[in-house]
Amino acid sequence: MTGGDVIVETEHLSRRFGSLVAVRDVSLRVHRGEIFGVLGANGAGKSTTIRMLCGILDPTGGRGTVVGHDILREPEKIKSRIGYMTQRFSLYEDLTVLENLRFYAGIYGVPRARRAARIDEILARAGLHGRAKQLAGTLSGGWKQRVALACATIHAPPLLFLDEPTAGVDPVSRREFWDQIHREASDGTTILVTTHYMDEAERCHRLAFIFRGAVLDEGTPSEVLERRRLRVAELQLQGSLRAAELLRAHPSVDEVGHFGHLLRVATRDLTDPVALAREVLSADGLAVDSAREVRPTIEDAFVSMVREDARAANNGGGA
Repeated sequence: MTGGDVIVETEHLSRRFGSLVAVRDVSLRVHRGEIFGVLGANGAGKSTTIRMLCGILDPTGGRGTVVGHDILREPEKIKSRIGYMTQRFSLYEDLTVLENLRFYAGIYGVPRARRAARIDEILARAGLHGRAKQLAGTLSGGWKQRVALACATIHAPPLLFLDEPTAGVDPVSRREFWDQIHREASDGTTILVTTHYMDEAERCHRLAFIFRGAVLDEGTPSEVLERRRLRVAELQLQGSLRAAELLRAHPSVDEVGHFGHLLRVATRDLTDPVALAREVLSADGLAVDSAREVRPTIEDAFVSMVREDARAANNGGGA
């Protein structure tokens, strides 16, 4: 899956806009051929980080290299060796799919002698042959997304940046898009993707969680989950509002949430959530009708990290 080569490396990257600190402290290492997810809520600093890595924004502090080039001294060299796609990727809606691909092949410097063959290859890879003559503006969101990815990879870049690429896209198109991303990675392309959809984190090889412009944790999805030491249970019972209030007050409970008729309880330090819930609730006369332990998710881990960071900041232990 991953090679030994480091394609992206940053140390204590920061970026200010006047008095606003958009990125405080971001240190990352991304290896060749992996899908690396940068996760966080809106406004966490993800897009600002990507723009610095792409050579679009200069960092205020720290250092970094991308595909072997310094982000501060060699931004133009970086731009020629990457693909970049956002949720607002600029397709020319009054051009056909084929015309868009021809335009971006020219912009990215695909040699004229190879251009036709490369476009044909990309059309086949993205399943776009049947829509090559269709105006881009008439495509659905999912098909526009395919064309945008095709345009971003027309020059076969070794590194592809995807900044919130699935925002506003339906669930089926999101899954199909992730299949395409994995095909690109299997061919050796390194992919760095930002998202605020926590379920998409499970599809990445490795992750970094960003909150308030700093990295909270980095690793594979399983490593991140193991470090949080969470256990989760789903409960069915009457009086779920009172139950949630009681459980939230317990020091071993990390999070309580309502999911339809179920109450979802996450506990810290590998505390048995079913046993704890039955003990706490029975003491208040509440009976649990059914309970089962379930696998913690990346969203559970992220929420836990964010709340721990917020508690540390409130107690004077964080920036």
